[in-house]
Amino acid sequence: MNARKLLRSFGYATEGIVAALKEQNLRFHVLAALVVFIASMLTKVSIMEWCIIVLVVFGMFTVEMINSAIERVVDLASPEHHELAKAAKDIAAGAVLVFSIASVIIGVLIFLPKWL
Repeated sequence: MNARKLLRSFGYATEGIVAALKEQNLRFHVLAALVVFIASMLTKVSIMEWCIIVLVVFGMFTVEMINSAIERVVDLASPEHHELAKAAKDIAAGAVLVFSIASVIIGVLIFLPKWL
């Protein structure tokens, strides 16, 4: 692979991350991740638990970024209200909610036994 092309790809990806960080919901997830990482350090979770926590946190970032991308593309393609556009945005937001619920359940399973 061409090194220049690869570097350009990383540049575009970085621009995407910066754009995503301007979204309020992603900033909330970053703050939540900091709280989770601090709690993990204070609780002294195992290496396997760390792996799960890191995967869940970065999975949440990924799902939220995909949701934001879908919202922007739908807004571009359908500036006026359309039921299909609404459904696409609602489904993407629903995916974020499903992953959020799973993340909370995983957090409870990891932290609750250590705190009781």
